[in-house]
Parts: sequence; structure tokens; C-alpha cells
Amino acid sequence: MLQRRVRHRGRTLRNARKGVFELKVLLVEDEKRISDFAAKGLREAGFTVEVCDNGDEALTRALFQQYDAMVLDIMLPGRDGLSVLRQLREKRNATPVLLLTARTALDERVEGLNLGADDYLTKPFYVEELIARIRAVARRNTGEKLTVLKAGNVTVNLVTREVFNGEAAVRLTTREFSLLEYLLRSPGRVLTRTQILEHVWGYDFDPSTNLIDVHIQRLRKKLGGDGQEPLIETVRGVGYRVRKEQA
Repeated sequence: MLQRRVRHRGRTLRNARKGVFELKVLLVEDEKRISDFAAKGLREAGFTVEVCDNGDEALTRALFQQYDAMVLDIMLPGRDGLSVLRQLREKRNATPVLLLTARTALDERVEGLNLGADDYLTKPFYVEELIARIRAVARRNTGEKLTVLKAGNVTVNLVTREVFNGEAAVRLTTREFSLLEYLLRSPGRVLTRTQILEHVWGYDFDPSTNLIDVHIQRLRKKLGGDGQEPLIETVRGVGYRVRKEQA
């Protein structure tokens, strides 16, 4: 279960202009199995990752090195995560901070946001969502905006919520749009039915339900043409993905 769910700034900007958005991330987490898994996923996504397991070291690193983003657990040995965040903001350090919190820790999440956190993620979490949220807070910090997703002939504008297949406009329901957006954000990566249900529908269904299959079929019909290979590929017994060669 844990494997799927853990429920150089100038160089970054140059690469972003080329379409390669590398990020240097400081991951602060004292639970080794979580930090190992998260670091592995971030590195596979192309990030440069430094890991530390206590708040005192995290504060020192963040003050004397440049990072594009910081993933900060609240419960840490030494100085806790909120104390680290408070010190950073008092010293006018604007490094984007994503807090890791317990699902029930509402007061801590609110306090963290008031102290200047850019976002938070509750445990357990999927590494894909961690990656997406880090990219989002880093883009907001640098001014880089991702407003259009493309795969094959399909173009999705996240601001206007318009979808085109070539030059032809495609009308999608709200749920179909959310499903397509979620798949397009991870081209080539297999997304399980459980992941899709939680991210698109927002709550748990019986994983054996055919709800996802029905929506995938509708998307294929709306996005594909006669004789075309489908944009969304079925990985039997696992889930779905956007074909890598289409992205």
C-alpha cells in the first residue's frame, strides 16, 4: 500500500523556457520509509532532491541554500515544521513550502497557511499528487504558468476549460474534463482505478465499479476518430494511461 500511497533557480528557469521544468527540492521528513519513497518518486520525475530528517538542519539548509520548493513535515525531531516555517518567513525567505500533515490536523494546516505555507498535503498521499503540487507552487513562485495540456491532437485549456481535437471543439461534462485533465498531467504513467476515483470523484467507491470505464469510453468516443488509436490506453488489471508517444 505504501508504494502507491503515502495517504539551482537560474538553471530551473532556463530549462523551463525549453519545456524542461527541473526543480531542486528539500524534502524534510523523519519517517524513513516515507522519505525514501517520496524522494525516489521525485527523482524519477526529474527533480533534484535533498533529504533531511530534523527541523534544525532543515532551517539551516533553507537559509543558506537555494531551493525551488520545500516539502516540510510538521512533526519533526528538534524544531517542528511550523517553527521552521515561521523562522523562514520572519527572515523573508520566500522558498515555496508544502506542508505534510496528518489528516485530522486541521488546526495545524490552518496555522501553517497563516504562517505563509503555499500548500499542504495530508498523509497518506500519492507521490503523483506530491509531484503535481510541488510543480504548482514552484510555478506560482517563478511566474511560470501551465495553462494548456496537450497530447496527440487533443488540447486542453485549463483556464477557459475548452477542449479541442485538432481544430474541432469537444464538449465534455465537468467530470469528463476532470478525468481527462488528471490523465494528461501524468502522460505515460499508469493510474489505478483507486487513484482515479479519489482524485476525480473525491471520495471512495468500490474499486470494482464500472464508473471509470463508462467515463473512459465516453471520452474515447468524443476525442477519437474512426481508425485512430485511442489517446487513453487500458492497462489490463491495473488502470489507464495516456499513451506516452501521444504526449
